[in-house]
Amino acid sequence: MSRAMRIIQIIPGSGGSFYCGNCLRDSKFVEALRASDHQVTKIPMYLPLFADEHDLTGEIPVFYGAISIYLKQQFPLFRKAPAWLDRMLNAKPMLKLASRFAGSTRAAGLEEMTVSMLLGEEGQQKAELDKMVDWIAEHCKPDVIHLSNALLVGLALRLREKIGVPVICSLQDEDQWVDVMQPSSRKMVWDLMSKRGEHITKFIAVSSWYAEEMKKVMHLPEERLERVHIGVYPENYSFRLPSEKKRNIGYVSRMCHDLGMDILVDAFILLKQDRAFDDVELHITGGSTGDDRKFIHSQKRRIHQHGLSDMVKYHGDFEAQGLKDFFSEVAVISVPVRKGEAFGIYLLESMSSGVPVVQPALGAFPEIVALSGGGITYEPNTPEALVAALKQMLSDPQQLDDIARKGREGVERHFHVEGQVHKMLEVYKSVTQEAGVLVSR
Repeated sequence: MSRAMRIIQIIPGSGGSFYCGNCLRDSKFVEALRASDHQVTKIPMYLPLFADEHDLTGEIPVFYGAISIYLKQQFPLFRKAPAWLDRMLNAKPMLKLASRFAGSTRAAGLEEMTVSMLLGEEGQQKAELDKMVDWIAEHCKPDVIHLSNALLVGLALRLREKIGVPVICSLQDEDQWVDVMQPSSRKMVWDLMSKRGEHITKFIAVSSWYAEEMKKVMHLPEERLERVHIGVYPENYSFRLPSEKKRNIGYVSRMCHDLGMDILVDAFILLKQDRAFDDVELHITGGSTGDDRKFIHSQKRRIHQHGLSDMVKYHGDFEAQGLKDFFSEVAVISVPVRKGEAFGIYLLESMSSGVPVVQPALGAFPEIVALSGGGITYEPNTPEALVAALKQMLSDPQQLDDIARKGREGVERHFHVEGQVHKMLEVYKSVTQEAGVLVSR
């Protein structure tokens, strides 16, 4: 490529309250793009990202502040609120606090808001859209704009009109948001995503399995779709063989019902009925939101009722060193997501750390396990099937070590972020050359 590219990544934040796989995925891609001397600006939406960044001289604001747009959607009076009130509601400390409350990341009950966002310049958030686009036009001169997921396709038309560059969009776990909505809203949202997606230059699916799923629900032709896996820097993780640690089981993701934490808890209870596994502990990390409090309390109560409270450890820190410490204490992980996932970056983080994975044969999990060799899959996704798979893994230390080595090698070969970034840059180069962006500048 003749020169470094200028790239904008528009990313919904989590406020740092829970392990957000999509946020991590985007952050790691940005890190690798910058390491390749490309200029990348991360623009957060709704809530702050994991760590505040200063990409330009001034501080990058959080656009579409979660508190402000919710109030304006629900109560028309707030649409005429003075600018100082908006600034107060959109302050990062306020937004980080809001991320811990119930409903801050929940789709159910936000159907009307989701539809409005997809309508873009025709929706209730038109003023927010104009504010974001004007800020980008003033502060950035991008070659390409990359949206984090298809729930943001409502931004694309105005971005293309004002900025005049291609807009591409990742496809990653949109179904997790849409499919929990009321049935009457579900079809409307998928149809809107398909219609507004016509303004996207290219879609990028994070797995082959998810590409096929989204081709069906968004009616995407093959020529508008690429596949680029998620990637990590395996060298950033401390590799340690399972045989050098206790036979502990780990869970690393948001602590909630949809991601199957209760399935693992039930499997652990069954496992502990076998005296051969008296030494095994369950370690849990990943954070939560206000919506998860009741669920987490019920799981802790169930663990207590079976006399296992001393055998379950909760890790509060799930970023950077805290995550490394977690992986150093577990021999295997399982995140038994009820519906499967489009990918699951925690699988790569685990395998890079020498921790094999035990996943249900759902979603992209079989694809990732087959490519990496770093774990096994089981079916059906029940506590009984999971405990059988865990027993198989934990009963054979040599097999566990072999799978750990294969997993680390598999991540280095197939999921190293530098390789995935190279594929992404090829997509950027293709769409910008077709649009004449690089030629004209």
